[in-house]
Amino acid sequence: MKKRYTMNRRNLLTGGASMLAAPMILKASRASAQGASFKIGFVNPSTGPLAGFGEADQYIMTAAQAAMAGIENNGSPVSVEIIYKDTQSNSNRAAEVAVELIERDGADLIVASGAPDTTNPVADQCELNEVPCITTVAPWQPYFFGRNGDPATGFEFSYHFFWGLEDVIANFLNLWDDSGITAKNVAGLFPNDADGNAWGDPELGLPKPLAARGYNMIDPGRYQVMNNDFTSQISAFKDAGCEIVTGNMIPPDFATFWSQAAQQDFNPKVVTIGKALLFPSVIESLGARGDGLTTEIWWTPSHPFASSLTGETAGQLAEGYTAATGRTWTQPIGFVHALFEIAADVARRAEALDDAYSVTEALAATNLDTIVGNVNWGGGDLNPVKNVVRTPLVAGQWQLADGKPNLVITNNKEAPEIPVGGEMKLIG
Repeated sequence: MKKRYTMNRRNLLTGGASMLAAPMILKASRASAQGASFKIGFVNPSTGPLAGFGEADQYIMTAAQAAMAGIENNGSPVSVEIIYKDTQSNSNRAAEVAVELIERDGADLIVASGAPDTTNPVADQCELNEVPCITTVAPWQPYFFGRNGDPATGFEFSYHFFWGLEDVIANFLNLWDDSGITAKNVAGLFPNDADGNAWGDPELGLPKPLAARGYNMIDPGRYQVMNNDFTSQISAFKDAGCEIVTGNMIPPDFATFWSQAAQQDFNPKVVTIGKALLFPSVIESLGARGDGLTTEIWWTPSHPFASSLTGETAGQLAEGYTAATGRTWTQPIGFVHALFEIAADVARRAEALDDAYSVTEALAATNLDTIVGNVNWGGGDLNPVKNVVRTPLVAGQWQLADGKPNLVITNNKEAPEIPVGGEMKLIG
């Protein structure tokens, strides 16, 4: 970490000519007897194909704003303001709104969620403009290597917490081993985007670990996002006798594939897809065809963690959301809430809230038990590279009960502290 100074690069760029005309005077921290202000910029998709990631944003943000009323920075009151920006599920817009938060809104810290399409451009802009940043809800490999991160040096201002491809692969394999299926050819569906290229990468993605466990990946190649015809992929999978389907897809692409699979008489016994099968609204839209689909599980009301910001358990957080909105809880709720837990913790501890280097120093020193588990960038088994901490991951299945989708944890071998809720069944 560089030595702290209040006249950082962002101050200089946004100060303009008036700064050049005046003598440079080092300011005292705003964390004084008169109180401090702290602006948190929040970037996430609430519209477009990735809108499921932002479905609960307004509820979580409003609750976090209320919970941060009255917090103190080293004994002095802090006035926290959260400023929200919708990416519209577009990576270019994600970069644009991050710049808006930095240059127009004066954000002291930016938090972002919702796949590499959001996390990567936002973190890149923060790194470029020397603004501290926390991101989540993107596997760490596409986040870190997708930004050309160097494991030897990492990044200076951007920090990330989520699971990695090693975690999701282990959980998928555990599901398939549990299924009892003897056919080992696995159909792979990977889009031509940061997530798809990482998941399908022959060295860093699924193929090599699958081969080590006796499975063979049938990968017809990358398809373009918002594809309207999966006939060639389905034909390849049928020819290979695939009974397991995996991949990483946005919900509209999976809906198209799954509909065409039925039309073309492709009937796999296990379908385990990342991203697309995370949300109850997607499963509801599939009707009976949603029953039995499997996915990774990042967070549920049964996770044994509590919020450092509100004291709520995972179950209470989910119940509060459902009571307020009438909607079923979704997995991103826990991670978006955790973003604000960490932001509040940093606001309490930073030596100087108006100094980006001081805020980043406090961020790097985080060691916090959150609603999604412990977040600590200090080094250890859960820090695969600098700036990244892995969170626990389990796996399970959507099972319809009275026509409503219920996400059931069926395998917890990778995180035994998280309880299993039922047994896996084959589709059909």
